[in-house]
Amino acid sequence: MTATTETTGQSSPEQLRTAMVEALRSGGTIRTDRVADALLAVPRHLFAPEVPIAEAYEPERALVTKRDEYGLALSSVSAARIQAQMLEQADVQPGMRALEIGSGGYNAALLAELVGPKGEVVTVDIDPFVTERAEKYLAEAEYERVRVVLADGSEPVEGGPFDRIIVTVGAWDLPPAWTGALAEGGTITVPLRMRGLTRSITFRREGERLVSVSAEVCGFVKMQGSDAHDEFLVLPRGTKEIGLRFDELERPDTSRLGGVLETRRAEWWTRVTVGNQEPFDSLYLWLASVLPGFGLLSVDPKLDTGTVAPANRMACPVIVDGGSLAYLALRKISEEPATYEFGAHGFGPEAGFLAGLITDQVRRWEREHRAGDGPIFTAHPAGTPDDRLPDGLVIDKTHVRLTISWP
Repeated sequence: MTATTETTGQSSPEQLRTAMVEALRSGGTIRTDRVADALLAVPRHLFAPEVPIAEAYEPERALVTKRDEYGLALSSVSAARIQAQMLEQADVQPGMRALEIGSGGYNAALLAELVGPKGEVVTVDIDPFVTERAEKYLAEAEYERVRVVLADGSEPVEGGPFDRIIVTVGAWDLPPAWTGALAEGGTITVPLRMRGLTRSITFRREGERLVSVSAEVCGFVKMQGSDAHDEFLVLPRGTKEIGLRFDELERPDTSRLGGVLETRRAEWWTRVTVGNQEPFDSLYLWLASVLPGFGLLSVDPKLDTGTVAPANRMACPVIVDGGSLAYLALRKISEEPATYEFGAHGFGPEAGFLAGLITDQVRRWEREHRAGDGPIFTAHPAGTPDDRLPDGLVIDKTHVRLTISWP
């Protein structure tokens, strides 16, 4: 007797795909039948044969396919939730010409389903390990019509102009090769890092500028190649227990932070509250937009001595000025329902002042932006004069001047 999914009690890949899509629909990530049908059609497990089939269809699981010598992910098949989210943002239609920056194969196959037989898909990656895998698994899944290109994704690619560009690696900038390859009125969906925070932003091309039409929280493996940009890491205690990260071109002077965490901690509170499962990602963007010396604080849970108690131990807003710092904090104020209050902790001679800056802006966010749609992101070519930029925070990158404008 031949073993089947019925005799072994295991779910088939088709059943697992169906369950994954149903979970993504119920969670609100999938909003259209077209994206659901693409996810149902493409055998995700074929693109990550190193993991058990059931794991390949877990909606929140990123499938790492390559790591560096320190164990950090260099390439992965992104979590299905993130891929579905970006495809919904991109609104890919039949007959379109689509370019994917950062390959792996699976997402390119999804794009091939969305553009249909009359459309075109090109997927690019700088790593031959990645492109060889992509070609192999695309062929096995019968998506040979996807063109796989080994190249630096920030350099020009033949086949444009493209109606849709989807960047599946974490980017710090918007290279001219992307904006130049985009058709007028076309869109680029890109996980863009701004002051340490990454958002998946869909920009529409309007002449020389790009204007956002949507933005979602996301996380991606960082881009490699000529447009890669590292973050600047500061260890105030000289150990890996507590780290401060700043975008390399935007970092404040941190030379006087030695011993700051040995000073007495100041605590300020706001009376602004949040529920246990209530999102507040727009607060992080608001603080990044208005606070000087902004970065992100992280705590290694294995080394944590309790000196700091940030709102998020993985990536919490922090500001630095001279020999002082302050960061966003949360404290539980009720059990049923679980409710937390926003505040700030500070260290150093200006601890109270910096903590007060954070709490003032938390209250302003509560009054003016918490219930809103969030900011508009606009990218103009580098060198654009200030008087041609919209109001808001201006972040000067190598290729673009990015503005974050709040209504």
